[in-house]
Parts: sequence; structure tokens; C-alpha cells
Amino acid sequence: MKFAYKNKNKQFRGMDTKMAKTGNKIMNYSLRTLFAAAVTAFMVVFTATSTDAASRLKDIIEFEGVRENMLVGYGLVVGLNNTGDTLKDGHFTKQSLQSMLNRMGVKPTNDGLDSKNVAAVMVTASLPAFARQGARVDVTVSALGDSKSLLGGTLLVTPLLGADGEVYAVAQGQLAVGGFAAEGNAETVVKGVPTSGRIANGAIVEREVSFTLTGMTNVKLNLRNPDFTTARRIAQAINAFLGTNAARPSDLTTVQLRVPASYTENVVGLLTDIEQLRVEPDQLARVIIDEQSGVIVMGENVRISTVAIAQGSLTIRITEAAQVSQPGPFAEVGTTTTVDRTNVEVDEGEERQLTVLNPGVTLQELVNGLNALGIGPRDMITILQAVKASGALQAQIQVM
Repeated sequence: MKFAYKNKNKQFRGMDTKMAKTGNKIMNYSLRTLFAAAVTAFMVVFTATSTDAASRLKDIIEFEGVRENMLVGYGLVVGLNNTGDTLKDGHFTKQSLQSMLNRMGVKPTNDGLDSKNVAAVMVTASLPAFARQGARVDVTVSALGDSKSLLGGTLLVTPLLGADGEVYAVAQGQLAVGGFAAEGNAETVVKGVPTSGRIANGAIVEREVSFTLTGMTNVKLNLRNPDFTTARRIAQAINAFLGTNAARPSDLTTVQLRVPASYTENVVGLLTDIEQLRVEPDQLARVIIDEQSGVIVMGENVRISTVAIAQGSLTIRITEAAQVSQPGPFAEVGTTTTVDRTNVEVDEGEERQLTVLNPGVTLQELVNGLNALGIGPRDMITILQAVKASGALQAQIQVM
């Protein structure tokens, strides 16, 4: 019995040891799982943050050769409700109308050309990249003479020319005008711009711009906002995706891309793949100022060195208030007269205080410091220019 009891104790002790080892394994596995989950969550947050700050390549670059072309033409709009050009004053409108009628076999006299339903217009359009014959594009029609409104007008056949003088499209159709004008003897009402309109799909492409992507061995990527750092990041992102040093920046605007062997005769596939890559663009510290409207736009990289700013102005206000002086009731002498009363107020801006900005302050701190002085946008423009002149503004000022 004693021997059996000892064996039983050994068996229990063996079971305890196994259970302890199993518990340690479960605990170690749980810790590893929690650690892996924490690392995964950190990577997800970090990746999401980086992705949010990055932009797609297609949003910050343009592929050389893939571009629009500007077209322009001169034509006539007819069918207006007595709101067209004055033919006796608009000589070019009269000549254009007479020339058009002559081509159609009508030979009117000068006295017969007295219509208020015709207007001379300029027609503009953008020819998209790779537009083929028969494709349609939108056109914009704008009055050239003294027409008051193009509402209800119809554009006659108008050739659209490119920069080389060749005809690339022909426009015609009913105008869609967003504004209107109405007038009477005593009042005039104008909404929007009635002398400009659009024709959706109003032009047909007649000539194609010759450009082929297939067979290209090198492609140039042009940055919309030139920057050396951004150009290098674009090249690094493309090389990491392709697994080869196919891209290299040639300057702050252009990235040269050599078409890899795997994309031979498939340049469209290459551009489709790389335009979805994400890159965080860099930018210069720049302050944009529009003095006419008082608009100020500052980038997040704008920094200010140690500088003290004080803003005060001297304002003198003179008010004239004439008063009437007259004699008392039943007075035998005296006349009613006007007496000048002048009130002069002087504001020296004494409540304005001196503000000290510490080195390396951020954009938000700069704005808060200037707002603490009660400074408006136009005064802030002057202060920023003065800070730049002192050498304390570590940014570029661009006046629009």
C-alpha cells in the first residue's frame, strides 16, 4: 500500500509538471500573438498615415505627349431675339454676314443688311489627347461685337484651327446660355453672362494629332509642381515597383523612364501600373499674397526666426456738423445763421503691443501671434513683407 501511494504521488507530480509546461507554452503563445497583433496594428496605423499623406503619381505628374491642344475659330450666331450686333457699327459682322450669303448664292445690298439677329463670335475648344476622327468635343462660344445676349442663338458651321493653322474640328449647334438680360425704359436686369455660352459635343474632330505610345523606349514624366525631392521620390518608387533602375530624375521637373523589357510594346500597361503608385510630394516654404483681395496663403513649412513685431497706426478723424443759430423768441435784433462745428479725433493705436515670436515657430503660432495684435489681412501682408526684409521669414514670398 505504501509503495502504491508513492507511485501515485510521483504520477501526480508528473502531471503537475506537464500541466505547468503546457501552461507556459500557452502563455508564451498568447504573448507572441499579442505582440504580433500590436505590431500589425502599428504597421496598419503607420501605413494608413503614410498613405493619407501620399498622392498618386497620376495626380502630380503628366506624361510627355499626352496633352490637350487648343483650338479657336471665328463664326456667326443667328436666330437671336433682336439682341445681336449692330451691323452699321460692327463692320466685321456685316462683312462676315455678306461673305456667308455670297457663298450661298445670295447677293444682298448694303441697305438690305440691317438685322439685329446675328452676332459675330469666337469659338474655342480643347482637343483631347488621342482624339480620333468623328469624336465630339465641347465648345465655348463668346460674343465678339456689341451683342447683348446669345440666348436662343444657333452657331453656324465654324472651322476650328490649331496653332499650326490647320483645321482640326468643325463646330455647329444650338447654344446653351446660363445667363439672361432684360431691359426696359427705366431698369435693366442681367443675370450671369448672357454673351457667352456652350455647346455640348458641338464640334466633330476632322483631323488627328499624330502621336503613338506603342514602340516608345523612353517616357518622360513631367511634375506639375517642380521639386528635386519629389522627383527623386518618384524615381525611387518606380524603381522599387519595377525592381530595376529604369527611372532617374534629370532635373526638378522631369523624370526619365526607360521602358523595361517586360513592357516592350506595352507602354500603356506600364503607365497604367506606375500611375497608381503613391508618393509624398515635397514643397517649398512659400507665402502667397494677393494684394488686391487681401488673401494670404502660407504653407506648413513656413518658419520664423526670433523677431519682435509691433503694429500701430495713426488715425485722424474730422467730422463736420453744421448747427443752426437763431435769436431768442420775440428778439428785436438778430438773424438766423449757420455755425460750423468741427470734431477732431486722433487714434494713435496705443493699445497695440509688441509681440515677440520665438525661433522656429510654426504657421499656427505665427497666425495666432499676428491675430493677437488685432491685425487684418492687409496689415498682415505688410508685416510679412517687413519680416521677410529683416531676414527672419524662412520662406519665399510670391505676390500674385
